[in-house]
Amino acid sequence: MSDRTRVLLVDDQELVRYGFRLVLEAEDDMVVVGEAADGGEAIRAAATLKPDVVLMDVRMPGIGGIEATRRITATLPDVRVLVLTTYDRDEFAFGALQAGAAGFLLKTTRPDELVAAIRTVRRGDAVVAPRVTAKLIEVAVPHLKGPAPQEDGLAALSEREREVFVLVGRGLTNAEIAGTLHLSESTVKAHFGRILDKLDLANRVQAVIRAYELGVVG
Repeated sequence: MSDRTRVLLVDDQELVRYGFRLVLEAEDDMVVVGEAADGGEAIRAAATLKPDVVLMDVRMPGIGGIEATRRITATLPDVRVLVLTTYDRDEFAFGALQAGAAGFLLKTTRPDELVAAIRTVRRGDAVVAPRVTAKLIEVAVPHLKGPAPQEDGLAALSEREREVFVLVGRGLTNAEIAGTLHLSESTVKAHFGRILDKLDLANRVQAVIRAYELGVVG
């Protein structure tokens, strides 16, 4: 992993991209390697530039952010995508969950939260803070593929894994869970990996959704 996180900005509003660029390039460990105004440009730019993180708007002309996210994550698994959304207009951004997004940010996100989110996903974690995803979860749960899981679906988890699962559902990072449960971060990662396997989940965002489905948080 190189020292600086390479970011691709995708938004159909030039002013929005400019604002994000100013914020990110003020950080010593980040560099904006490119910009795109729609999903098609984003797909091409990601393939050429191979950024570490893509900030992806949802609603754009032509190919939208969800489809662009799906194509980028399918062909470039090392590229992490953060989807930019709003509570009231981008109700169908839940499709990005299945498309492989690493998480969600609001367009009203504070600069320090934006920077922290990018660092989080660069480390391989996800941005799933309840304040950002609560509305998306509300919309997404009825549309997730497959039958709704039953409460006894947690029977496969150990007591410690259940504790970790609940904290993941509340939006805590691995480091925060480690501090809460007095474990090492590597131990938390190991527990979380087993949780994904046992519950047949692909990533952390889906784990948060499943926690809401099962009613263990909410």
